Amino acid sequence: MSDQESIAVTPPSSYSASEHDSTMEATAKEQLEATTNKPSQVKFSIWPPTQRTRDAVVNRLIETLSAPSVLSNRYGTLPSEEASSAARHIEEEAFSTAASSAASEDDGIQILQVYSKEVSKRMLDVVKARAAASSGSAPADGASHPETESVVDSNVENEEASS
Repeated sequence: MSDQESIAVTPPSSYSASEHDSTMEATAKEQLEATTNKPSQVKFSIWPPTQRTRDAVVNRLIETLSAPSVLSNRYGTLPSEEASSAARHIEEEAFSTAASSAASEDDGIQILQVYSKEVSKRMLDVVKARAAASSGSAPADGASHPETESVVDSNVENEEASS
């Protein structure tokens, strides 16, 4: 082909350029409206926690109650069976308390904070009551451990502050 020659392409007789353009414009408008005018239907809810999350809380409580830690240095550890039973009871009570304090579904973060604080408070209550029952309110060796008490108290305060 020479530089002077040109090829003419003729669209099929059923093809209408204005029809094609208007269809593309309508599709573009629909896509734009779908992304700008309609609010997102995705809803994120933090409360109530899923059963998987609640189970994770129970498992962490069992570990905390039955494994050596700063808490166990002061209050002692619980046998696995007792820790498991106590952990389930602590989580259920904390969940019930938090759920009953809910004013509306919109305050999920506040409810979750209540839940977290209730778990921590009830865990401390359990270990303190067990230690008091087994040692008559005194440490097992009969001596006071102020350095351990201050570490435990500051860790508990930090945990509650971060909740």
